[in-house]
Amino acid sequence: MKGDKNNMKILVSNVGSTSLKFKLFEMPEESVLCTGKVERVGSDDAIFSYTRSGDGFTETRMPVNIPSYTEGIDLFIQCMTDPAHGVLSDIREIGAVGFKTVAAKGFYGVHPIDQKVLVGMREFMSIAPAHNSAYLEAIGCFRKMLPETDFIGVFETAFHRTIPLKRKLYSLPYEWYEQYGVEKLGYHGASHSYASSVLEEICGSTGKAVTCHLGGSCSLCAVEDGKSVDTSFGMSLQVGLPQNNRTGDIDPYIIRYLETQGLYEDEIFEAMTKNSGLLGVSGCGRDLRYLMDASDEGNGRAKLAVDMFIESILRYIGSYAAEMGGLDNIVFTGGIGENSVYVREKVCERLAFMGVRLNADRNKNAVKNGIQLITSDDSIVKVYVVPADEELIVVRSTYKALQ
Repeated sequence: MKGDKNNMKILVSNVGSTSLKFKLFEMPEESVLCTGKVERVGSDDAIFSYTRSGDGFTETRMPVNIPSYTEGIDLFIQCMTDPAHGVLSDIREIGAVGFKTVAAKGFYGVHPIDQKVLVGMREFMSIAPAHNSAYLEAIGCFRKMLPETDFIGVFETAFHRTIPLKRKLYSLPYEWYEQYGVEKLGYHGASHSYASSVLEEICGSTGKAVTCHLGGSCSLCAVEDGKSVDTSFGMSLQVGLPQNNRTGDIDPYIIRYLETQGLYEDEIFEAMTKNSGLLGVSGCGRDLRYLMDASDEGNGRAKLAVDMFIESILRYIGSYAAEMGGLDNIVFTGGIGENSVYVREKVCERLAFMGVRLNADRNKNAVKNGIQLITSDDSIVKVYVVPADEELIVVRSTYKALQ
């Protein structure tokens, strides 16, 4: 690998299905020089924010037209190299870029992004269309800007390689697993890994835990002694909880039925990946904040979408507690997990039979307030809010790969 490993600046790019996050680190100190975030990518009412860490300078633009990931990246680069408020005089000061990549056939850990990895990502486009297309666009955009810089992919599947075969195998012909690699892969590995590491720091061990990454894209993970033992995503990101505009769990034969009703396969899959989930049920939006407001105004479908979302969280927590033979800790992380007092409240209230005792004041005060315990001191199951820091896991993995 090229570049001086001491005092290396590493940019982490976290590309979500509807979002972009950036953090520029000075390594090995792990100090953050600046951050950037774009919400609602693909819309004309996107939200862009940039923060310089040294003096706390912050710039927010809303609404802003961000039709694709390229515009979001360009906007962040402009801010990062701005003479007045940037932290770099030249983008070429970046020694490496670490990407929180999602899925690539044959690549499940931490890998330099070369043509073989890009081919693997394209081969898995069918199972991660929204995410892989976004990452391929972002990688291509950065490669034009930084043609000689090391790019490292930290794949989200890495944390879930410890899931036992009895939980990651589908009840399909076994030969499909052997020949085609059909199995549960799991995603959001960096987030679940970070949440688990925080539990280990706080409690000494994760014990039997469920980490809930709730945002534009959502998944739950059963963690036992620091290792992933089950997760709600499968081979693709189309299963599990209702996503903001993707289906979550459905009966696969619904597809065949809809075809008999005159819908085309492409039309069905387009709807499943872009017009389903919270958006499909509510009919008025894919952002939970919008849906909460609409529900308060009497929109019944918006309320139904929120209720279905909460039910799915409960269903997975309950099943994971049964699989592990108990539950010690729950972690809420991600945009919704960290900021929605209502979702945490409704989930915890329904888990009272398991020994969850929510402290209403702690729950209310946990928004934008760091790592917080939100259950009472006598709660059998402890519930924490942990601000997501997927980028820290990615930069550590990237730096280690460059050794």
